[in-house]
Amino acid sequence: MKTLKDARVGDTVAVVKLHGGGAVRRRMMDMGITKGVSLYIRKVAPLGDPMELNIRGYELSLRKADAELIEIA
Repeated sequence: MKTLKDARVGDTVAVVKLHGGGAVRRRMMDMGITKGVSLYIRKVAPLGDPMELNIRGYELSLRKADAELIEIA
């Protein structure tokens, strides 16, 4: 299983599945991270946390802990 945490800067990936449950899953869905959506990894901070993504026309910063819950293809 490859997660968003494993993606590199410049990659465009598709979301396959959201892991986790309850409030965490709901928060990610509210941010627009749903099955099938395309994510472009724009930047990663020097220490690796957070990462900046382009999703649905806006920029989103996401922590590594949350990125680990997003399965990609």
